Amino acid sequence: MSFSNLLMKNSINGSLRSTQTAALLLLNVSTRQGHTLRGKPPGVARTLEQRLQDENVTDAEIVARVNIGFPQLKPSRSAQLKARLEHLKAQRASKELEQLARGNKLLIDLDKVQESYVQRTGQHDLRLLADHYGIFEHLFGSAYFVPRVPLTIRYELNADTLSPVYNGNVIKPSEASKAPLVSFDGQLDPVTGKAAQGDSYWTLLATNPDAHFTNPAAECLHWFIANIPNGKIGEGEVLADYLPPFPPRGLGYQRMVFVLYKQESRLDLSSHKLDAKDYNNLEKRTFSTLDFYRQHQDELTPAGLAFYQTNWDESLTNFYHNVLQLKEPIYEYDFPKPYLADQKFFPLKQAFNLYMDKHRDIKEINKEYLQRKLAKTHPFEGPEKPLRFPNAHPLRDVPSWLKTEIRKRRLGTGRVQDY
Repeated sequence: MSFSNLLMKNSINGSLRSTQTAALLLLNVSTRQGHTLRGKPPGVARTLEQRLQDENVTDAEIVARVNIGFPQLKPSRSAQLKARLEHLKAQRASKELEQLARGNKLLIDLDKVQESYVQRTGQHDLRLLADHYGIFEHLFGSAYFVPRVPLTIRYELNADTLSPVYNGNVIKPSEASKAPLVSFDGQLDPVTGKAAQGDSYWTLLATNPDAHFTNPAAECLHWFIANIPNGKIGEGEVLADYLPPFPPRGLGYQRMVFVLYKQESRLDLSSHKLDAKDYNNLEKRTFSTLDFYRQHQDELTPAGLAFYQTNWDESLTNFYHNVLQLKEPIYEYDFPKPYLADQKFFPLKQAFNLYMDKHRDIKEINKEYLQRKLAKTHPFEGPEKPLRFPNAHPLRDVPSWLKTEIRKRRLGTGRVQDY
């Protein structure tokens, strides 16, 4: 064989190998872990989110969110680093701390940790949590703000117990029946984070975006205090007395939101005043945070935020009847009836008793199970003791469907556990 023929044969063999390798690669792409891929492989196929974005095209300028809060003046990076190094140097030079650490007696002051967290990243985390719960979307639309003034709210349960409002925790209506204790630093400048000069005035609003019965887009006004001088809540002008939350039975959780506004000066907000005779008039308590802010956005700036969740409890029955003077609403979900195919004369591969129970009245089945339970329950000694080893007792001369039913009855599984 000549040298040219040998080169041609090697090139043909090389091309065949490359073709086989490409075919194997294509085969590996179309199969994954023994399963054949349908459609385009991952990395090429578009996700559902990408498809929905193409179908629901929006203008970026229109949907852009607006920050309506105070900006924050941060010290330079070098100043922060210098303060941190000085703190570390002071900690390492402290002999007292060293002795406590060596003796396993060093304790961390959690109050200082909480204070440091709130000053550094706590308010930014609160903003993210508020976004998660839809607070900004339902109160301010496309606007948002970063709380600059920490707002502390606590409900007094008794002389020694307080129920604080965290970031979305659950507080029952019975615990929130009285106006909470509110405190914040009224002399704090939200921009610089330092003490401000002169008097400052604040407005506190408490609304529920989920409580309005007739208008889902409106809110229920629960508390309104304006012109709070230097953070002294007791000296503020009460425009709407505190109304406890009243989530109806069957609707799940509702959100109670407290928003603190910084005023440029003392304001006349008497147009929002609610008369004492309209304390329990829910229509007069219709409120819109967005409209209120648009009306006074030149004089008010949101600076603090706190919220919690609440749901129905037994105390609301008397509240509806005696305070709101309304019939207590109860919401129940109307479950659709399950679909049942036409009954067959001899169903295959289906348990005989379960198939027949599908076409019986549910009340009749419940009555049968209740009678079966009461028949084995002594009026004074209670129900019979369960078998120690239920599966160790043989079942003879019993149909297969009944064997399964008896086993479930002994083990307390299946429908038996509902009774």
